[in-house]
Amino acid sequence: MSTPAQQVRTRAPRIAQQAVERARLSVVPRVRTRAPKVPFIVLVSLVLVGGVVGLLMFNTSMSQASFASAKLEKQADALAAREQTLQRELEALRNPQRVATQAQQMGMVVPQSPTFLDLQDGTVTGPAAPAVAEDRLQLEGRRAVKPAELEPERTVVKVRGDKAGREAASRDGAGSASGARRGE
Repeated sequence: MSTPAQQVRTRAPRIAQQAVERARLSVVPRVRTRAPKVPFIVLVSLVLVGGVVGLLMFNTSMSQASFASAKLEKQADALAAREQTLQRELEALRNPQRVATQAQQMGMVVPQSPTFLDLQDGTVTGPAAPAVAEDRLQLEGRRAVKPAELEPERTVVKVRGDKAGREAASRDGAGSASGARRGE
């Protein structure tokens, strides 16, 4: 009988021979398989449609934002104009001349000498004399006199209304104009 080492040695060349026979390459006939076109076309179509729809939605949202922005700008302009109007009204109401005039219309006058009241102990400091209507301030100033150059004499020009007068004026030319200035 043979030993296990010898059995392995005799088997190894036989296994190697079988492996070599299996490892030999042989030509296999080529099978042509085409990838199905329908799924690819569907995928490309879906991507294109999705892109167009996305672009359309983006464009719509941008136009809506543009309209909202224009509306808000118009509202801001109206509010700014309203603010300016209110500011002018406030300045007119705060005008010291207006306040003094309204105070005089309500019967208020400036006292000759001020009197002070101490609120802690109730004492009066200064002469306690009532204000009278003669203490009223002169709020309206004198009117400014315009120079004579700003108010020239009036010149009256008379125009003849009849046909003969118009004919004479057209014949005379400049002479009738000077006569009209003199009031003839």
